[in-house]
Formats: sequence, C-alpha cells, structure tokens
Amino acid sequence: MKPKTRYGLLMGDFHCGHLVGLTPPDWQVKYSPLSTTKRRKWAYICRALWGAFDEILHELPKLDFVVANGDLVDGKGKKSGGTELITSDMNEQCDIAISILKYVKKFCKKDAPFFGTYGTDYHSSVQGDEWENIIAKAVFDKIGSHEWIDVNGCILDIKHKEGSSSVPYSRHTAPAKSGVWNNIWAMRDEQPNSDLIIRSHVHYYSYCETPDYAALTLPALQGMGSKFGAKQCIATVDWGVVLIEIFPDGHFMLHPKLRKIKEQKTKAVVI
Repeated sequence: MKPKTRYGLLMGDFHCGHLVGLTPPDWQVKYSPLSTTKRRKWAYICRALWGAFDEILHELPKLDFVVANGDLVDGKGKKSGGTELITSDMNEQCDIAISILKYVKKFCKKDAPFFGTYGTDYHSSVQGDEWENIIAKAVFDKIGSHEWIDVNGCILDIKHKEGSSSVPYSRHTAPAKSGVWNNIWAMRDEQPNSDLIIRSHVHYYSYCETPDYAALTLPALQGMGSKFGAKQCIATVDWGVVLIEIFPDGHFMLHPKLRKIKEQKTKAVVI
C-alpha cells in the first residue's frame, strides 16, 4: 500500500488543575454574580481557553496521530501553597487531562495512536510518582521520557523539556542544540537520525531549520496568569497547538495554530 499524507496534532503543557490550565467545562471555575472580581476573571479565562481549543480542533483535518508532550498536570503547587489550583488532587488532575485527550479522539481517524512524554518533576512527578502514567493507561499507546516516531519515513524526536531564553533573538538556540546533539548520537548509531526535534516546556513557539536538522518548541495550552510567570518572567507566551502534515515521501509542513486570548489582555489603571 502506498503511503498517504498523514496529519498529526502536536501539543503540550495543559497544566490541568491550574486556574489557567486547559480545563473542560465540567471542571471550570463557575461564574456567579456573587463571585469576587478575581474569581470572575478566572471563570472568563477558563471558558475562553477551552473555547479557543475547541475552535482549533474543529478547523483540523481528521488526525492520524496525536502527541501530548508533557506537563499535562500542574501538580501540588507547593511553591504557591496550592493557591493557584482548581484542585490539588492529582487523581482529579489526571481525570481532567484524560477528558481532554478523549475529546481530541473525536477529531481523529479510527485507531489513531496517541503518544505522550513525561513532564517536569515539579508538575507531574510529585515525590517521584509519575502521575502521567495514569493518563497513559487511559489514553496513550506509548509514553516515555524521550520518544521517536516514524511517520512515512519522517522521524520525529519528542521530549518535553527544553532550555528557554529571555532574549527574543536567541529562542532558537536551545532546540538547535538538541538538533546538533541528535546528529552526534545518530553518528554513533545510538539514536535515530531525526528529521524534526519537538520540544515543549518553554510556552512559546519557535522553529528553526538548517540542512542538518529542524527543531521546534511547541506553544502551551496553559494561559497566562501563574504567580511564577507574573512575578519572575518577562517574555511573551504563545498559546495553541501545531498541526504537522507529513507527505508520502517523508517531507513535512508545519501549521501552527496560535491564538491570542483577548480575555488575557492587560490594561492600564486610569487615574
């Protein structure tokens, strides 16, 4: 049988359980006229993020495979005393992530495989327990710390964590480094010679390509609003997913699906 063009959904950083994590309607912060101003804000953002995600899914062709690239749950939130969480119950956070992935299945071809990677210890491996294994048992065909997938002869090299940069013009440096290291591993015949390096963690989209490697970092599906981000970070955040189209000859094309969430736009205080 001749290969066909195949479509894959690349996404990550749900941070389920966080107030601005990706949250299906059943777990969203509910709006009430009696809610505080801050709680109403979280309710609006929760709904806006899910609405944008749902809108993107309806734009996609039927998917041949899905990659969920780590930090699917937010964890216990110890650094902020759990004050940013919808729920600190890790089982419930996993349930939220599972419900998202099962919803994505509705946009896939029959028996489309789902692949996962483990996120960072702080979020998804609380006290050494790999909570994303619960998600894997319910949804994934395979999960690991570092995965390689062959689609029409195109090798995808997938791992969650990548180094970040607060300097706009050096955001390509860390994924490019991963591309060069893959070349070295492949020359030693100890890793597949990958066509595309896929990383997450940094919550921004970047893509770089040379004759020797191609590498990208995925946007996040957690919105803005974490205390760490507000207090310590200065760089922009990209929100969305990436659709990859892989042709019969193994060449690929990326289709980033990025959204600006208007509910997250900040305003100056007028005095």
